[in-house]
Amino acid sequence: MSAAEVFLTHAALRPFSQACTQIGQSGTLLRNYDLRPDQCEGTIVSSCFLRPVIGMQDLLWGLLDGMNDASLAVSLTWGGRSAHGPGFAILILVRYLLETCDTVDEAVDRLRFLPVAVPQNLTLVDSSKAVTVFVGPDMPPTVAPDACAANHQHLPVTEEQERTMRTQERLRAIRAAGADVAAMLKPPL
Repeated sequence: MSAAEVFLTHAALRPFSQACTQIGQSGTLLRNYDLRPDQCEGTIVSSCFLRPVIGMQDLLWGLLDGMNDASLAVSLTWGGRSAHGPGFAILILVRYLLETCDTVDEAVDRLRFLPVAVPQNLTLVDSSKAVTVFVGPDMPPTVAPDACAANHQHLPVTEEQERTMRTQERLRAIRAAGADVAAMLKPPL
């Protein structure tokens, strides 16, 4: 693959953030980057490639999160595992889902046919539904027990991973906070 192809497709992208937390409820998606502002591109873009989409841009034209004109919102967190395989970079998939889907169900169905390069968690919300889906190169898309995500999936978290990332602690905190935005501004979030 040429350098231009890698750049445009994000084909060689590895996990870039190990500290995001999110929760979805019907019609509401709350997302905390849990990282310093200088570690994020910080550009909010409004585009209309296939339909109107607004989102937090990263790496030229990928999206960390966003919403489309059908009120479908999608947000990502890293899945906490180092697996890597053939597939799309998640930043491109977030954009693709927002450009082509109207509902959570449609986006979840679409994920069944899209290979993902590294483990990620996607929280998807529309006006009537919210789910989190675990995706990765070594597993089929798996709907989580609730519409919450930090930086692990359905597998056990090692003590070292919890010590460095506090992923389970953050997940417990976001579940307790629910839709309380002010609670997301307090430790451990």
